[in-house]
Amino acid sequence: MVEEFNLIISTRRGEESEASSEAWYLLREIGDPSPDVRRTSVAGLLVAKTSLNPFEAISKLRELLRERPWDFRHMMRVIPIEVVVRADVGEIASAVEELAQKIALSEKFRVTVEKRHTSLSSMEVIKAAADKVDRKVDLKNPDKVVLIEIIGSVAGVSVISPSDILAVQKEKAAE
Repeated sequence: MVEEFNLIISTRRGEESEASSEAWYLLREIGDPSPDVRRTSVAGLLVAKTSLNPFEAISKLRELLRERPWDFRHMMRVIPIEVVVRADVGEIASAVEELAQKIALSEKFRVTVEKRHTSLSSMEVIKAAADKVDRKVDLKNPDKVVLIEIIGSVAGVSVISPSDILAVQKEKAAE
């Protein structure tokens, strides 16, 4: 069975416990009565399973960040994940094919692969994923990003707008 999660949370190395507690607390604050936040095999990386839609969770966390920036001390980035599959090129490509309809015919896209603790080839993953999306590519300024986050034996896949990632420090600085 593939591990279930719908958020990836990054923190500074050594702050995983604090970030985990912070994420659990903040997810409860925005309406999830029992979020599940876990460490991964990668230093500075957590995964969370929230009962909320991951995009809605990030939107609510962003509102909370504006109201109470002091509550965000350890979480650095929060990334929405739509599908979790085994870290296998074929399974990743199938997940991308399922999500590709989220990219309108008029929109341009890019594939971004973040990989940790895997020997999969980034170029092989990018090519397999891009082959499943029949849209124009724009590497510099895409409307949508096919995001593939590989953590060891699992891969989280999402089709997102660049603004769907909550970058805590960047957003604090913009206030």
